[in-house]
Amino acid sequence: MGFIFTALMNGVAVWLGAKYLEGVKVEDFTRAIIIGLVVAVLNSFLGTVLDFVPSPGTIARFGLFNLLMDALVLMLADYFLKGLSIKNCWWALALAAVVSAVNIVAHWIF
Repeated sequence: MGFIFTALMNGVAVWLGAKYLEGVKVEDFTRAIIIGLVVAVLNSFLGTVLDFVPSPGTIARFGLFNLLMDALVLMLADYFLKGLSIKNCWWALALAAVVSAVNIVAHWIF
């Protein structure tokens, strides 16, 4: 149930990011939910692999490494999925921040 909730929140966050970030475009809400599911799957697989990669203490402490990995996953999703368009890596980083913020608030509330 937690994975489904995370995937749905990712979809909502991608939709909100596309609505408010001018460098991110998503066709519609249904496509955003599909993108959220794909991002959740990629994060679950890549996250376990990247947990073994050592990162410097200061970057890991502030969560910047996770934010960068989320941006890379979103850029990977942009490359493979139709209906998602991210202009460049800065917009991917901004979208990753939106997705992280929405997930933090959603998990805090629910």
